Amino acid sequence: MSDKELIAITIDRYTDLQQIKKANNGHENEQLDYLIKVTTTKLASLGVNVEDITL
Repeated sequence: MSDKELIAITIDRYTDLQQIKKANNGHENEQLDYLIKVTTTKLASLGVNVEDITL
């Protein structure tokens, strides 16, 4: 898998998690928050700024 493919897949995962969080209507979900945090860290390590793709 190339770096570009890995970045694209990770961005897709991040946006999926963001959509789930938005659909939760503000309900606290520690597991979801953790997954978003981990995915954000992975994207940062790949040089992707998530500020532009955060809901």
